[in-house]
Amino acid sequence: MIAYRDAAPADGPALAGMAKRAFTDTFGSLYRASDLAAFLDSTFGDEGLPSHLSDRRYAVRLARDAEAIVGFAKLGPVAFPGVWGADVIELHQLYVLGPWQGEGVAPVLMDWALAKARADGYRRMVLSVFVDNIRAQRFYARYGFTEVGRYEFRVGEQIDDDRIWSLDL
Repeated sequence: MIAYRDAAPADGPALAGMAKRAFTDTFGSLYRASDLAAFLDSTFGDEGLPSHLSDRRYAVRLARDAEAIVGFAKLGPVAFPGVWGADVIELHQLYVLGPWQGEGVAPVLMDWALAKARADGYRRMVLSVFVDNIRAQRFYARYGFTEVGRYEFRVGEQIDDDRIWSLDL
């Protein structure tokens, strides 16, 4: 039985571990070990994801199976270059571990993200998707997101071709 709740600062270490695992399981084979390690440390280390759990600009929702975190969604300020406006929020991550993919976890997290953004007064949500992550692109398209631009997503020294997707709320 999956339970959902808002993340708290105490969830930081477990959430970081789950996020590292999810990213590595999905994309780890695409990168040199040093690039992957640098990315995981900067994105999910103490100064990354765990620090956002006590930052009021971010909201994180967890999906838990028993005591294990099996998925999460994180909303926060737009990090993409450019002028986005105060009424735009970014879905920074929506990760679900492999065994729980296809089990309805991602739609629950996405529904939360959209409802939270609307309740907080945002008019637009943006996110980035790796150009070859067709499964994620199909998922976001079902919600009405459309591609609006390109983004150079850095993993260590490697630069990936990501696409920015947008949805008017």
